[in-house]
Amino acid sequence: MLGKLARQHDPNVLVGFDTADDAGVYKISASQALVQTVDFFTPIVDDPYTFGQIAATNSLSDVYAMGGRPLSALAVVCFPDKGDLNILEQILAGGLAKMMEAGCAVIGGHSVRDPEIKFGYAVTGMIDPGRVWANSTARQGDKLVLTKALGTGVISTAIKRGEAQQRWIDTAVKSMTTLNAKAAEIAAGFNVHAATDITGFGLIGHLREVAKGSGLSVRINAARVPVLEGALDCVRLGFVPGGLNANRDFAECLVGYEGEIPTEVKTLLFDPQTAGGLLLSVAGEDASALVAALQKAGAPAVEIGEVVAQGKALIRVV
Repeated sequence: MLGKLARQHDPNVLVGFDTADDAGVYKISASQALVQTVDFFTPIVDDPYTFGQIAATNSLSDVYAMGGRPLSALAVVCFPDKGDLNILEQILAGGLAKMMEAGCAVIGGHSVRDPEIKFGYAVTGMIDPGRVWANSTARQGDKLVLTKALGTGVISTAIKRGEAQQRWIDTAVKSMTTLNAKAAEIAAGFNVHAATDITGFGLIGHLREVAKGSGLSVRINAARVPVLEGALDCVRLGFVPGGLNANRDFAECLVGYEGEIPTEVKTLLFDPQTAGGLLLSVAGEDASALVAALQKAGAPAVEIGEVVAQGKALIRVV
């Protein structure tokens, strides 16, 4: 749809909507640019405070994925006309707690009456125009580092069906409420050429954006991709969200599978994530040190693949 819209020509737009990147970047001076993003969604856990935390973590993530620092946020709220306002208060409190942890000031927002609860934020951050991490600037020979495990989509589906085991929920919630701030801060000290965060399009969908935008292919080692406890069980039990199937229908035609890869692993590669990890395309000689630094800081980072010359398959999974 966006491709049908008129193109704006503003030299200060460093990253716009035409590149399918995580956030927009607008230059305001030679040394400063704004990073802007918005994200909101329906509840994916039962506890309203936790939902608020997850929504805030997810909204902040796009700023970190560009290499920026969040400054301020506006809340986006949809809430039933006769809903319990104590629930709304808890949602807002959870979101504010995460925003305060990030050092991001909540300065207002907007609400509308809606039968279905939705919550999130429009976030503005700051970035050096010369140090923007786009998703389309990976280089051949780069290694791909993922900072969080996959599986929040299928586990959230199990939660909605009342079938999720408590330890699965606890692990997924911990992942979804962990800011990508520290991972981004650490990665800034290495030679990162491109970055994105893994959210609604799943790992394959976001790899597609990196590979296609960079004019290259990527090779992923499926056995190295980290998964949350219970995620593979959820796939086996059929707790597959509609978004996963949509992602698969859209992007699997670009994937070439090599060797024996378990069906449930293939499926999880398309799982839509909420507040997922960063995918960093880093110079090959920096990859091991980056992973070590991230793991030392507590991030479950793993080198999952590499950027290669453009081949028949945009994404090779081995």
